[in-house]
Amino acid sequence: MNNLTNILIWVVVIGALFGLLWWQGQIRRLAVYLQETREELRKCSWPSWEELKGSTALVIVSIGLLGAFVVVVDFAMNIVFIKLNL
Repeated sequence: MNNLTNILIWVVVIGALFGLLWWQGQIRRLAVYLQETREELRKCSWPSWEELKGSTALVIVSIGLLGAFVVVVDFAMNIVFIKLNL
């Protein structure tokens, strides 16, 4: 019975919140926002599959190089600090 009561309370709270948002016009504003967003996304030029694969490979290589650089600098700084006894 306790579980059913909790569910009923949540249904009432969510229903009241939805009603408040509807009364304030927020639901309509959200619908307009989503419609305008969909229209703007249709205007975008999307990359081809080949461009997408090339860009993905470039990002992966760049991240690998940056990671390697950080490891080398960290290793070098570790050696310097060990030599200086810090």
